[in-house]
Amino acid sequence: MNTSSTQVTQETFGTIQTSNGIQSVKKFTLTNLHGVKVQLITYGAALTNLFIRDKKGQLQDVVMGFDDIDGYLSSHNPYFGCTVGRVANRIAKGRFHLDEVEYQLAINNGDNHLHGGNMGFDKLIWQAYAHLDGRVTFTYSSPHMEEGYPGHLYTQVTYKLTDSNELIVEFNALTDRPTPVNLTNHSYFNLAGHDAGSQQLYNHRAQFFANQYTPADSKNIPTGELAKVDDTVFDLRSETRLGDVIQQVPGGGYDHNFEVSESNVKFGDTIPLAAKLWHPESGRLLEIFSDQPGFQVYTGNFFPTDGSLVGKNGTVYTRHGGLAVEPQNFPNAINQPNFPDSALRPGSDYRRTIVYKFSIQ
Repeated sequence: MNTSSTQVTQETFGTIQTSNGIQSVKKFTLTNLHGVKVQLITYGAALTNLFIRDKKGQLQDVVMGFDDIDGYLSSHNPYFGCTVGRVANRIAKGRFHLDEVEYQLAINNGDNHLHGGNMGFDKLIWQAYAHLDGRVTFTYSSPHMEEGYPGHLYTQVTYKLTDSNELIVEFNALTDRPTPVNLTNHSYFNLAGHDAGSQQLYNHRAQFFANQYTPADSKNIPTGELAKVDDTVFDLRSETRLGDVIQQVPGGGYDHNFEVSESNVKFGDTIPLAAKLWHPESGRLLEIFSDQPGFQVYTGNFFPTDGSLVGKNGTVYTRHGGLAVEPQNFPNAINQPNFPDSALRPGSDYRRTIVYKFSIQ
């Protein structure tokens, strides 16, 4: 575990016209000892491709995304593979109080604020550099009051691919004023292949290590309650075929936050196992470890139905074609005193880790 002979290459992925002129978007390719390949771009510090072997040894790309920068710039992009911030998920009405000061954020999801606003971290070009040990680090310095958030926030995201087929994503942040922070990665997985579609996603077996979830209103804002998953469609504590439950979920699929339960299975003795996803036909097993208090599960319920979401290799991505498991703090935590505190303060270092561990079963 954690050992790596990963090789890193770099190339240009595309260019973007910005207010500061034309900027280049870089792509990094990480390849480990077994030929597992991870590709990342500086736009949104995003994971664009993840090639994993199946039980026959065949490599296949298992994350949704686009072939070029125009796809990621498109209004149809549902946050494929990106780093989400300053605050992932929703903040009710885009408002919060912190130290007796009220702040108003950008409104970009109905009446609410979603995933950092109109120009969240997913829509920015990050600085990046490759380490000699095969890691790639992305950095972004967010100025005071960007998208309405107080404080200058320095953010760093590091991806590491090990020879044990683990993709480790580490998030760090520092601030000069109190500000809410909730960072995550927003990759959509289909272990049958990014282009395999909903029927193959339904054949996945999922297991969520969560005894409770946060019920939400019609706008997907949590009510503040922590409810037990017992005898509900949110109880996936035992291995469950997704196709047997996904259509029963209110709203036509999962878009819900779960509380990570204490697990005896940990990565590095400290990071608990949050979720497992297994595709029997390919044999690919994905275990997701995280030290975040919760994880949002989203099954692409709001993907367009008109065929306009065209991804890699000309694939038309459809509803339920992929599954996003986003380790993070609870939605709207800054406005719910009984939720884990999401405020980062000067002198404190925000540190969170997600581990995607792949194997064959």
